Amino acid sequence: MENLARDFHHPYKPYDIQFQVMNAIYDCIADGNIGIFESPTGPPGKSLSLICSSLTWQRDNQEAALQKQLDPDAQDDEPNWVAEHTKKEKMNAFVEQKLQFEARLRQIRAQELQTKQRYQNGEPNSKRIKTDETGETYEVDDEAQFELGEYNSEDENSTTKSTASASRTQGLSSTSLQLMDKLGLTLNPSVENEDLAPTDELKIFFCSRTHSQLTQFVQEVRRVKLPAPSWEKDKDDSEEISVVKHVPLGSRKNLCINPNVTRLGSVTAINERCLDLQQPGTPKTDKCPFLPNKENETLVNDFRDYTLAKVRDIEDIGSLGKKIGICPYYASRATIKPSQIVTLPYPLLLQRSAREALGISLKGHIVIIDEAHNLMDTISNIYSVSVTLQQLKLCRAQLSTYLQKFRNRLKGKNRVYVTQVVRLIDSIAAYLQTVGSDNKSAEGIVNVSDLMAGKGVDQINLYKLMHYLQESKLARKVEGYAQHAKQRELKGKSGTDSNIHTSTMPVLTHIQSLLHTLSNPAAEGSFFYERDENKDIGLKYMLLDPTHHFKDIVEEARAVILAGGTMSPMDDYTRHLFAYVEPNRLQTFSCGHIIPKENLIALPVAKGHSGVDFDFTYDKRNSLTMIDALGNSLIEFGGSIPDGLVVFFPSYVYLDQVILRWQSKSKDGSKSLWERLLDIKPIFRESKTTTGTDDVFVQYTQAISAGKGGLLLSVIGGKLSEGINFSDALGRGVIVVGLPFPNIQSAQWKAKIEYIEKSTIERGGSREEGKALAREFYENACMRAVNQSIGRAVRHKADYACILLLDRRYNNPRIEGKLPAWIRQGMGDKSVRGDIRETVVRVKAFFAGHA
Repeated sequence: MENLARDFHHPYKPYDIQFQVMNAIYDCIADGNIGIFESPTGPPGKSLSLICSSLTWQRDNQEAALQKQLDPDAQDDEPNWVAEHTKKEKMNAFVEQKLQFEARLRQIRAQELQTKQRYQNGEPNSKRIKTDETGETYEVDDEAQFELGEYNSEDENSTTKSTASASRTQGLSSTSLQLMDKLGLTLNPSVENEDLAPTDELKIFFCSRTHSQLTQFVQEVRRVKLPAPSWEKDKDDSEEISVVKHVPLGSRKNLCINPNVTRLGSVTAINERCLDLQQPGTPKTDKCPFLPNKENETLVNDFRDYTLAKVRDIEDIGSLGKKIGICPYYASRATIKPSQIVTLPYPLLLQRSAREALGISLKGHIVIIDEAHNLMDTISNIYSVSVTLQQLKLCRAQLSTYLQKFRNRLKGKNRVYVTQVVRLIDSIAAYLQTVGSDNKSAEGIVNVSDLMAGKGVDQINLYKLMHYLQESKLARKVEGYAQHAKQRELKGKSGTDSNIHTSTMPVLTHIQSLLHTLSNPAAEGSFFYERDENKDIGLKYMLLDPTHHFKDIVEEARAVILAGGTMSPMDDYTRHLFAYVEPNRLQTFSCGHIIPKENLIALPVAKGHSGVDFDFTYDKRNSLTMIDALGNSLIEFGGSIPDGLVVFFPSYVYLDQVILRWQSKSKDGSKSLWERLLDIKPIFRESKTTTGTDDVFVQYTQAISAGKGGLLLSVIGGKLSEGINFSDALGRGVIVVGLPFPNIQSAQWKAKIEYIEKSTIERGGSREEGKALAREFYENACMRAVNQSIGRAVRHKADYACILLLDRRYNNPRIEGKLPAWIRQGMGDKSVRGDIRETVVRVKAFFAGHA
């Protein structure tokens, strides 16, 4: 077969399973399909499979396109020498620009090799501006900058056609758009600069959750050594190995090099300050000195060339921007076109507005989304908005301060629309105050009409108001003045004229996102009120169906790959994310694990110590008898499983409840369950607070390295259930207590269930089918969380581990069927499942075989 002969240029000798994955990904891209891939081979193995297969197809496709372009279109009566001459001319035209560009990159690599210390991140020269030389601040004392310009509403009703182009550049000043246009940094540049974009390569857009995961991916890209393309091999100065051209993209918070902006801290404050410094009214001396402009185009070229000369991560190009003296956030746009791989975090890919602001077109390119098991939840979270009553009050106070200062200067439409914003915020705040004063449940569904019941709100045209907020930049003006007023107040109290930096919360910008959902409440979303732990009331818009917001990516890209170590159950993707896609374009692939079958044992445990049934359903899990049986069972397992034992609980609340019971003193004066567990292994527990989790994992690792072993109590869906590998001695045993079903009685889950049932009927299904699909979706949400936790244990071929699933429901064929295939294969004989005595015997035998 042809695919067996493919050379993927893998840096190591791939396992047969990895060959299967790479061939399947290659074919998926070649066929222009949507693929859902589950590859539990550990991050390096999965990443290399994705890199090698996609880059190999990219190389093969380029070679095929070149040959097609070079095939002489000769007439029958033309002699061979004419056809060959035509082919040669086409070849020269194709490669000339590429060779010039590659030569520049080779020269840079040679320079960096010769003078590594000076050129590791790019060489500063006299024409470049070092960031540490700009000690001045850019605070503008002129209050006129916060005044609203005259607003002309004549075209309010004719903006529909321009909505797409407006969203393309939303949040950018006209000055930024002009300079980006000149530098070829937008989707539709008015001036083509050939030097800035030698070629527009067919690209691989690789997306993951965090920059740390993207950095790990970049490290794997560096390992891959591709041979030089055929059109370059015959050149005397060519290199035998082709360096992958890669650019990492990030937010302003990651890439801004202006110290007067980065010190503001928050993402929103940095974004707003950056845009403020680009406003037409900002004095030239106060504008950001690192922003690309006509005078420093050569620095943008330098940045592009240095970025592509080596495979660099996000920190590298941040340092590179500082050395060269050019903003890496804006300059990186010029690097996208000639890149082969573009890495970026979820929000920059999944939001259309973010892609358009970055100048990214996915048309005909390859999209790979790693760690995609939570993709649907991620999309929903990106497009969901939460606003607290306190934020509404703060916003109202900022508006009052602004109106007090500029009321006499507000004329015409400005006065009308600012008044409308105040009325709308007052209406929403009044509703939340009413709900907050009632002793209602902690959360509930909200009707849009209730939010707009305030005086005069029903007369507001929300579409026109949203257009006004976007065009007038009211939020930026109000928040800018609020910060300005705060600085003056602090300066007056201190009595000094020193530079005072405050971080006024930009709440109106945040609330504007909520008002936007009010202006066009999509059928796939709902509003809720909810109380937090401090009983503070808030309003939330939650996206219930992510299909629409991911559809444009699917329709634009050549191929879309969703990849993860544990993607099971996969039904949700095909039914709820790709329901509109033709079945023949969908491809699912779940490979086995690279470990031999004798390296894994997975056992459901239905009965605990003393024969107590393990039934951790919400109604029964508070049984003290069962909690005690759980503790006694862990003592037995802890004595049978060497090194590290990780126990996942369904929630932090239940973990706290269980620990409290275990720590209680016994009536006969004997040791508590907690003390008996400590006799087996030192205990470490994950906290709900984000701080300190890393320290817990470090302490747990140190205890195991010291030979003491360790018992780590964690929570499914917590920080330790994702992104951390319990390989080798860190996770010889993984125990899951119960099933972490979401609270189906919550308002948000009720809305999700109702939406699935309703949409099923709208597509022609029956009510019974709708209920079945809703139940399936609910169970899948639970099992996906379980699978992600247990997938942390076995990470490479020589690894081995024991997985115990403590709950009678794991013996249910429907639940078992939602476990990954490699877990089910380790479950063995069904006739001896469930009893703790038999389980302990099998666990001891398993580890005796690996002693």
